[in-house]
Amino acid sequence: MSERPQFADIYRELRTRVAELVQGRSADELDQTTPATPAWRVRDVLAHFAGVCDDIAHGRLEGVGTDDWTDAQVMKRRDWPVEQVLADWQEHAEAIAPQMASFPEIAVGQMLFDAWTHEQDLRGALTAGGERESDALDIAYEWATDRLGERLAAEGVGTLVVESEAGEKPIGAGDPTSRLQTNRFDVLRAATGRRSRAQMQAMTWEGSFEPEQLLLNSAIFTPTAADLVD
Repeated sequence: MSERPQFADIYRELRTRVAELVQGRSADELDQTTPATPAWRVRDVLAHFAGVCDDIAHGRLEGVGTDDWTDAQVMKRRDWPVEQVLADWQEHAEAIAPQMASFPEIAVGQMLFDAWTHEQDLRGALTAGGERESDALDIAYEWATDRLGERLAAEGVGTLVVESEAGEKPIGAGDPTSRLQTNRFDVLRAATGRRSRAQMQAMTWEGSFEPEQLLLNSAIFTPTAADLVD
């Protein structure tokens, strides 16, 4: 049996990277809109990070993951200086760190998946790409492809085999019907609506799989209207 990842350490590393990424940025940079989010500015994404940890620390989990839940996090901190938001994030992230080892893996996996996604959103908005190989990406990829597999199995569309730098991973249930050759970064960005239809169709596909089925949840995520390169 594989050892359970040190989720708190992985989250702390991600938080440190994001804090370093935004420190010293101009007001214009912090007001830059991040693509494929609910029109959030860079500072609003930071507010979401802080709000997630605050809500977990105080047990405010009703409606977790909904627009109302995340909007409340952003609105509470909308006019805070970024230094205050980062301090708030640090305070509540460290408060929940001792508990993270006992969180259900599906829940903490979703938390790291969301955090990694928004880290990359910030990097795109600030033209500061990087960190495409990290422990957070490992967790995010496994969580997202497992959830995608559950959806494909329920839809009865067969198995998609993803060939990436990490090897092959069958996603779904039943006989393989399609194959995708790409990297984990682009799988995650496509699955969360950070790629256009044209970008998804341009991936290396074999078989009958429809590229838009790569979206984790088509009711939540939709392809970007224009190509998004990050």
